[in-house]
Amino acid sequence: MSKPIVAIVGRPNVGKSTLFNALAGENISIVKDTPGVTRDRIYADVNWLDHNFTLIDTGGIEPDTKDIILSQMREQAQIAIDTADVIVFITDVKQGLVDSDSKVADMLRRSNKPVILVVNKVDNFDKYLLDTYEFYNLGIGEPMPISATGKLGLGDMLDEVVKHFDESKMEDEEDEIPRIAIVGKPNVGKSSIINKLLGQNRVIVSDIAGTTRDAIDTIIEHNGKDYNFIDTAGLRRKNKIKEELERYSIIRTVAAVDRADVAVLVIDAVEGVTEQDAKIVGIAHDRGKGIIIAVNKWDAIEKDDKTIYKYTNRLREILSFIPYAEILFISAETGQRLPKLFDTIDMVLENQTMRVQTGVLNEIMTEAVALQQPPSDKGKRLKLYYITQVSVKPPTFVIFVNDKELMHFSYTRYLENRIRDAFGFKGTSLRFVIRERKDK
Repeated sequence: MSKPIVAIVGRPNVGKSTLFNALAGENISIVKDTPGVTRDRIYADVNWLDHNFTLIDTGGIEPDTKDIILSQMREQAQIAIDTADVIVFITDVKQGLVDSDSKVADMLRRSNKPVILVVNKVDNFDKYLLDTYEFYNLGIGEPMPISATGKLGLGDMLDEVVKHFDESKMEDEEDEIPRIAIVGKPNVGKSSIINKLLGQNRVIVSDIAGTTRDAIDTIIEHNGKDYNFIDTAGLRRKNKIKEELERYSIIRTVAAVDRADVAVLVIDAVEGVTEQDAKIVGIAHDRGKGIIIAVNKWDAIEKDDKTIYKYTNRLREILSFIPYAEILFISAETGQRLPKLFDTIDMVLENQTMRVQTGVLNEIMTEAVALQQPPSDKGKRLKLYYITQVSVKPPTFVIFVNDKELMHFSYTRYLENRIRDAFGFKGTSLRFVIRERKDK
């Protein structure tokens, strides 16, 4: 294990996400004055006085609740508590000590983990300091007054947190783990796929569309190799965005795709591919990511010997701008073909980082030009001098020509197809940069 994990826990609306964002230095968690808005635990890497650690923001714990979302948040918080090395238990000085706090304290006492008791919203130390003393009654140590909004008292709190790190456990590891963003509309089964791969209810799954509001990282091991799955909030059509919360989620999807090496677009087999799916996968295409299309709930489709063929053609038609994408037909519920997802991810990652020798590329280009004359305009013909690969993720090629204006999009596409015929590059987009070089 390389980095210690610190979990922020407490009942809803005591300021966990505000504290999390203050420490993470960016707005990662959704903060809104509605209890229960942070629905899942979110991770951030934090550094304090040369100590690196991972911070987890949990959903608020409501110890006795019949509400399905709140009870699942409690389970999530429990998983976070089980995973953490140090727990920051946050309470609210303005609401004072409430019954729920005592119940959360009991949960924490049973964890046998170091707990830092924090009393939030102490915006004025002179005014509120005496009010923090009642939190001694929780019996889990000295209350530390802070203001997450005003960023007061955070240094003292962090000093206390890092005291509990087990230095012997910490080694520096380069993060070579491939990152996979699971994207798609709400309720297509993104979280269910991760839960099935992981074998435990790691991400909140509920039949309420849009249950996962944030992007969550989950490390899954397969055949001795780690994969970091980023489960993104479902994207909805703009006109359906009634709450600001959904807006955060869209930005979050874009951010998750940015962080990822490969995007897996999950489509509901019953509903079929929609314009919305095209928009979502367009984000990954524009950013040059590897793309896999996972058609989920395939077990719910009545099939004959032509079903896959017809479905694939329909997908290719609507998503014609990503002919290179790999398609998998899966079922999160039965686990059908899910292990194949890892093989496909490995193949796409390999293609994303493939390099082709310049000599070979120029042979392919010379042959392509001989088979199909480059376009001309007003008597001037396009000349292609030279091609070379300059980078990977995505593989990017520079083509030197006599006149950029003559290099039509369709001819670039033709060359791309010749390169794909030779090397495959399945699952990854290719980038082409056209440079002008005048005849000597």
